[in-house]
Amino acid sequence: MSFDDEEESFEHTLLVVREVSVYKIPPRSTSGGYKCGEWLQSDKIWTGRLRVVSCKDRCEIRLEDPNFSELFAACFVPPGQRETSVETVLDSSRYFVLKIEDGTGKHAFIGLGFAERNEAFDFNVALSDHDKYVKRESDNDAAGSTAGGDDSHIEVDPVVNHRLKEGETIRINVKPKPTSGTGMLSAAGLSGAAKPKSPALSLAPPPGSGKLRSPLPPPPNDPVAARISSGGVKQDNASRKKSDPLSDLSQIERNLPPATGSGSSTKTNAVGWAAF
Repeated sequence: MSFDDEEESFEHTLLVVREVSVYKIPPRSTSGGYKCGEWLQSDKIWTGRLRVVSCKDRCEIRLEDPNFSELFAACFVPPGQRETSVETVLDSSRYFVLKIEDGTGKHAFIGLGFAERNEAFDFNVALSDHDKYVKRESDNDAAGSTAGGDDSHIEVDPVVNHRLKEGETIRINVKPKPTSGTGMLSAAGLSGAAKPKSPALSLAPPPGSGKLRSPLPPPPNDPVAARISSGGVKQDNASRKKSDPLSDLSQIERNLPPATGSGSSTKTNAVGWAAF
């Protein structure tokens, strides 16, 4: 047996349903399709297991005995001809019509019914998965054949030597660094350049350290400041002494009576004191 024959014999089970019902169906009444409502319960002819098997590009629906695995009937689904082998009914989603063959060219149509709706859904999905698998394999084969035909026309470029030859040099221009600031900060005006220092405040010297200097200049046209600067304070003190009568006590002492003496003199002095 060749490798191709072994590959043909590989089978993949896509779906197994433990119990399905097979009906004997009347001929198609209309051109629209079959209706399961026309099938009577007395027309049920078999109950058993269903298996959907994929063998390369061929799909088979096998109706088998659940106890002895004997084949009751088989429906072959050729690639791209699913509608001719499996047909849905018009009035239910759980019933189908299968085209079965005996291998000699004879065929017949039977009714297939599932007990649950989800089982019928899985049956549809299994058939769709097989169709997708066959299409994907055919596309891969077509792409492989096209790529194989193009391989003979592929031109390979020779290897280019990028090494420097003898005597060749490379010149690199390096930009000088900025003198003030660094990079983006200097461009944005956020460089760390030194800022001008603010003038320090002058403080008065401690007492006894010499002449006091005012940290602030006097206001303009100040008469007091003008007199201080021109020495007018000393002249004012001298003029005050001259104009003050109590500054010189020598005249008052002359007019005072003596401490001892006669009564007449005392009177005279008293009179003089009173006059003063």
